Amino acid sequence: MRSRHWHILGAGSIGSLFACLFDKAGISCSLLLRDGDPALTQTTRRIQLRAGGLTSEHSFPVTSGAHAAPIHYLLVCTKAYDLVDGLAGLQPWLAPNAVVVLLANGLGYQQTVAARWPQLAVFSGSTTEGAFREAGQRVLRAGRGTTWIGGRGTRDAPDWFSDWEAIDARCGWTEDIDTVLWRKFAINCAINPLTALHRCRNGALAEPGLADEVRALCLEIAAIGQAAGQGEAVAGLYRSVMEVVAATADNRSSMLQDVLAGRPTEIGFLTSFLVATADAQGIDATHNKALLAALQPAIHPVS
Repeated sequence: MRSRHWHILGAGSIGSLFACLFDKAGISCSLLLRDGDPALTQTTRRIQLRAGGLTSEHSFPVTSGAHAAPIHYLLVCTKAYDLVDGLAGLQPWLAPNAVVVLLANGLGYQQTVAARWPQLAVFSGSTTEGAFREAGQRVLRAGRGTTWIGGRGTRDAPDWFSDWEAIDARCGWTEDIDTVLWRKFAINCAINPLTALHRCRNGALAEPGLADEVRALCLEIAAIGQAAGQGEAVAGLYRSVMEVVAATADNRSSMLQDVLAGRPTEIGFLTSFLVATADAQGIDATHNKALLAALQPAIHPVS
């Protein structure tokens, strides 16, 4: 019997997906909510996962940090803009040297977490799994992807990674997580903003016209990555992006889900971060700047 218990902060589509995958593998986990969240009036959350035409039901304890202490293993699946504040709220209840796996989109927050909480064993993850919430607590696994996890200065996979190897997903350990994160970042920059702008599922980006937009973005993102010292991460970017588009054709990107729901988006940790990187490197980012400008009405609708 496994003795590890994972707490999951951020029960959106990806957090819910991994909670269900852990549960199916017999790995104990619970959902963490912030103090004051109305959902804390419930002690259990039931999630339906639809995958491959089959539906499974899973129940998880719902708790706040104060009632979960001490937290030894934490998976953070919040939005990028909520990640640092969410982790700060859990500090009193995190065990010394707690394992924290960050699985959010974009770049920038990883460095903040590492510098602010050096006492934690912080690892980063990147996933191309496709999932979105259909209604209520029903989640569709819209595309199988690959999940990579690693930590700076950590060559070999630690014991706890066996939990990830046990779930029904392709999970791997990497000693070069920075390259993996930059590659996922580049892919997200090519897919998420366009799907949000055009209000389309990922597969639509393979259609004539939109595929040309994707290609132009990829050429520019690759040039920015090369200038930033991430040549390996952006090699063959357009091909990789179109492979993800095909594998997750039915998926609604997280940014599209946010726009449709009227929520804030992670654009600040994706296209905005990319444009700032381009400016710092003296690289032209015409297409991404135009996309960022075009997205403003979608992200902040005029009432």
